[in-house]
Amino acid sequence: MNILPYIFVLLAAMLWGTVGTTQTFLREGISPIAVAGVRSAIGGGVLLIAVLIMRKINFKKWSWKWTVFAALTIALFQCLFFTSVRYTGVAVGTVVTIGSSPVFSGIIEWLLFKRRPNRVWGIATLLAIIGCILLFVTRGDTTIHPLGILLALCAGSMFALYTNCSKKLTEREETLPSVAMTFTLCALFLLPFSGSGVSWVLEGQNLWPMLFMGLFATSLAYIFYLAGLEKISSSSAVTLSLAEPLTAALLGVFLVGEYLSPMSWMGVLLLLGGILVLTIGSRKTVKYLKDASSQ
Repeated sequence: MNILPYIFVLLAAMLWGTVGTTQTFLREGISPIAVAGVRSAIGGGVLLIAVLIMRKINFKKWSWKWTVFAALTIALFQCLFFTSVRYTGVAVGTVVTIGSSPVFSGIIEWLLFKRRPNRVWGIATLLAIIGCILLFVTRGDTTIHPLGILLALCAGSMFALYTNCSKKLTEREETLPSVAMTFTLCALFLLPFSGSGVSWVLEGQNLWPMLFMGLFATSLAYIFYLAGLEKISSSSAVTLSLAEPLTAALLGVFLVGEYLSPMSWMGVLLLLGGILVLTIGSRKTVKYLKDASSQ
């Protein structure tokens, strides 16, 4: 079994994990939805220009249904997540959103696409979710607000839906134009609700962080994610995306000087353990099934 798709998804999650640290370089007071909209516009727009030049898009035959679904779900994910954080704080909002998304993805994949997640995925997901909880349990505001929890759960379900819609899209279209079209539409959905406009991008030092988030944490990250998603299940990809909070936490320690408690470090180890179980365990499971079928 090729391990490269798993590495692609992990690279995507690591790039997503840089967003929190990168946003600290923006001036204060900018709407998170505005940041998400501009980030999507830069990431999707640059790729759209590239694929148009390369003539990789046939608008008449394009899979519009899955593109619109993917763009709408990733736009809703960002709005719901940012709103949930305002009610619950970063720690609880992140744990509930990121921790619930693999569970939702497994349920969606099972009910809608008749693909039942295997035992390896279940063990890896359990380890990763517990690790995520331990990582954030002693960090940030821990306010438990019912509406905030509900919004975070909705955000987790939207990311799971985005992943499954994107998998359907990449079964019909190439990865590069799929990312370009999805995030161009996502930007069109988000920017009218940004409230901060777009002029702030050129103010002070805002441009360079936004270029990084647009080109690397969006364009490149989602190219990696969809490239990996073509070869592995949606539920496995979403579980591997738990490397995002792991990356964010480690960047906070080594670049921003944040402190992680011993319990948080235990969470780091469990997250890494979940990732290793999924990548190594999935390879062994597939090898076993191939050997069994050949006998």
